[in-house]
Amino acid sequence: MFEPRYGIWIPVYGNCGAMNHPNEPRNASYDRAKYLIQLAEEYGFTTSLIAEHIINPRNQELDQLETWSTAAALAEATNSIEIIAAVKPLLFHPVVLAKMALNIDAISKGRFSINLVSAWFMPELQKSGIPFLPHDERYRYSQEWIEVVKALWSGEKINHVGSYFNITDLCLRPRPVAQPHPRVYLGGESEAAKNLAVESADVFFLNGRPLEVIKETITDINKRQRLKLKPLRFAMSAFVITRPTDTEAQTEYKYLFELTKQDNRTELIKGIEKEVVMFKNMANYPGVGSNGGTAAGLVGNYDTVAVKIAEFVEIGIDTFMLQFQPFASEMKRFYEEIMPRVQHLNSIFSSHIKSHH
Repeated sequence: MFEPRYGIWIPVYGNCGAMNHPNEPRNASYDRAKYLIQLAEEYGFTTSLIAEHIINPRNQELDQLETWSTAAALAEATNSIEIIAAVKPLLFHPVVLAKMALNIDAISKGRFSINLVSAWFMPELQKSGIPFLPHDERYRYSQEWIEVVKALWSGEKINHVGSYFNITDLCLRPRPVAQPHPRVYLGGESEAAKNLAVESADVFFLNGRPLEVIKETITDINKRQRLKLKPLRFAMSAFVITRPTDTEAQTEYKYLFELTKQDNRTELIKGIEKEVVMFKNMANYPGVGSNGGTAAGLVGNYDTVAVKIAEFVEIGIDTFMLQFQPFASEMKRFYEEIMPRVQHLNSIFSSHIKSHH
């Protein structure tokens, strides 16, 4: 077993979990994002994710933090933590995006990565007059898009004639600090998403799911042929609820679950494209948090949660992108109670392996 990496979801929508928590008013400001990422860095978290939406999917009247300008500012505000910015290829020309990414890579001294999202929320594109391509075509578009971006990140002069983009005699400077280029994360549950990840990503991002489901997905991905690239790594999203006892953790889970029922999700549900497999699957796992949230099962007493993390590490998850509520106090609890326990399990596991060699 190896030591996992822990990261946080920046609360770009205002909150992770219930939108209206009595101890955590909804707040999608940059100041809050900066406070939480600096706290995460202090606690030894090594990565972070900024989701991308132009409008808040729950209601466009609510605040929504913008991803790419936030990423640049957070790169300046931090020292060691990885900053992953989500990007929807339909919103950015690949040349513009490749250049922006190189600049944030330079500001962060090589700590910047992208998370490729082929889009699922229709209104932000439709309202903007941007054509929302059918599901599989979005992935074909994304495939050509990331091919252009990575070619430009190579620092070489490129010529590209494709179905969507024509690039002539173009190179970008400076070259990336991160070598060979900023890391590419990619998530999704459709066949098109899995194939694109195998072809073009460095890390496959899984939504939180029970251990057996994650194990099946990793096995499925690893069977697919990957040319010329290093082995694909795996990250997983999860919402953590932990307390000294299982009973206390379950009580808190029920409390948060009831609070989330009060959130108005009608705009969100109306805006989801019907072909998006992720949402079809999520219906099987009601719970707290986005992107699988509590479906990963990181709900329980401190030992239960630490052992569960160790089990996920054992099947191949090396990065946990976490959500908490209230964010700061629960992240501190995770730092104080869970991280040392996982470290302890890791050392026992390592010495056990050594004694058998």
